[in-house]
Amino acid sequence: MEGLLDLGFVTLVGGAIAVLVIIIFLLKMYRRASKEVAFVRTGVGGEKVVMNGGALVFPIFHETMPVNMNTLVLSVMRRDGEALITLDRLRIDVKAEFYVRVKPDAEAIAMAAQTLGQRTMQPEMLKDLVEGKFVDALRSVAAGMTMNELHEQRADFVQKVQQVSSNDLAMNGLELESVSLTGLDQTSIEHFNANNAFDAEGLTKLTEQIEARKKLRNDIEQDTRVQMETKNLEAAQKSFEISRDTEYARLGQEREVEVRRAAQMSEIAREQAERQREADAARIEAKKQVDAQQIEADRLVEEARIDQVRALEIARQEQQIAVQNKSREESQAKADADEARAKAVAAEEQVATARESEIAERQKKIELIEAAKQAERDAIKIRVDAEADKDAATNRAEAARLAAKGEADATKLLAEADRVKFEVEAAGQRAVNEAANILSMEQISLQTKLALLKVLPEVIRESAKPMEAIDSIKIVQVDGLTQRSGAPGSTTNGSGAGGGSGNLANDAVAAALAYRAQAPVLDGLMKELGLDGSSLGKLVEGAANGPSNGSSGADFSSAPDFSDEKATPSLFETDSESEDDEAKSAK
Repeated sequence: MEGLLDLGFVTLVGGAIAVLVIIIFLLKMYRRASKEVAFVRTGVGGEKVVMNGGALVFPIFHETMPVNMNTLVLSVMRRDGEALITLDRLRIDVKAEFYVRVKPDAEAIAMAAQTLGQRTMQPEMLKDLVEGKFVDALRSVAAGMTMNELHEQRADFVQKVQQVSSNDLAMNGLELESVSLTGLDQTSIEHFNANNAFDAEGLTKLTEQIEARKKLRNDIEQDTRVQMETKNLEAAQKSFEISRDTEYARLGQEREVEVRRAAQMSEIAREQAERQREADAARIEAKKQVDAQQIEADRLVEEARIDQVRALEIARQEQQIAVQNKSREESQAKADADEARAKAVAAEEQVATARESEIAERQKKIELIEAAKQAERDAIKIRVDAEADKDAATNRAEAARLAAKGEADATKLLAEADRVKFEVEAAGQRAVNEAANILSMEQISLQTKLALLKVLPEVIRESAKPMEAIDSIKIVQVDGLTQRSGAPGSTTNGSGAGGGSGNLANDAVAAALAYRAQAPVLDGLMKELGLDGSSLGKLVEGAANGPSNGSSGADFSSAPDFSDEKATPSLFETDSESEDDEAKSAK
């Protein structure tokens, strides 16, 4: 019994192991398909396409072929020399992407496994296989469309390519999901072959189109430029109009501002003029008073001066009469002259004292008037500030009236002052003329000789000018041979009758005096004064003895005014200096 149990247990375990081995073998031989990869099993049992499930594949009895169920992207590019030729014989560069996959049905999978084999798992190899079909489809469709149609109807082009290539792909178990035209452009012109009929025709059309487009572009550019310039001109004109309107507005505003400012300035100027007229009225009133006092003071001073002049003239005339009548009483005449001079000096001092007193009094009055004027200005300012609004019109009329009255009074005072001045001057001149008319012939002759004596030194100096040109004097003295003749223009003196005076210096000076200018005229004038200018000795002798010794005129020695004159000493001083110079030149 136990043996049976052991046998049964061993059998059971062996069976289990056998089943387990079978199961492991079956699992090892079982191959599953996925969504991405299907496979086709051939061999024992025939062809079986596995897409979603699985199948046992025995290495000896079966063979499998995987089929890629993913969508593959196959890119096809044709450019330059391999570019597509369109209906209008132009070449286009094309880049297209074809999205292909194995059709998900058993027949297509079997066809793909049969025709493509492992290429479905290698896209590059698959592309090499089917690229020719894609290129043929592209060329056939492009040959029926122009380049513009290809560009404008890309969807139609893609659809036609897809229709043409689908049939060819179906023979390999493939289906074309879509076609993407990713690149479309004209082939560069240098890749056109001029010796090719297609290219020659296309090149002609292309050149025509390019040149036409160039012309059209140039026309458009020129039209655009003209339109732009026209628009710029219109914009500039509009801008200028806006600027002009802005400038007009600004000028109008400035004009209004200037008019307003001018009105304000006019109002201010009018107010200032009113205030100035009021101040001028006060100043004119004060000046009128000052001028009246000044005119009165000037009148008094002028009267005093005229009285002084009259007194001096009368004293001088009386002195001259006294000198003429009492010429022999020289000492008494000199005393009278001194007394008259003292009186004149006293009168001048009195006049100066009166003038200084009058000036001081006038300065005092001016200061008082200035103080009163300042006080009056302050009062006027206070009154004007207090009553400006109330009495403006009245004050302006009063100021104008006062100004006119002040100017009239000032003019009247100035005319009165001029009248008084002219009357005083006329009275003084009349007194002088009356005094001159009562002079005797001796007094008139005396005044004439005094005037001549005053200018005599200058006359002598000018007559001696030719002697300045004498460089040297050579004296050849031979006594007893010749008699010396008088100098030209002078009378022969007694001492000149001999051969010389015996004094070499005097002879040299006498010889030089012969060359004086206008000697006869000068000698005649000197004779009127009682002087003999024919020789240096007689000139000195006449000066020492006085003019009265050799003159028929009045006695000058007793004339007080003559003794005070500087002319006579100047005359002798000039002759002495001339004598010294001539003596030095003779030596």
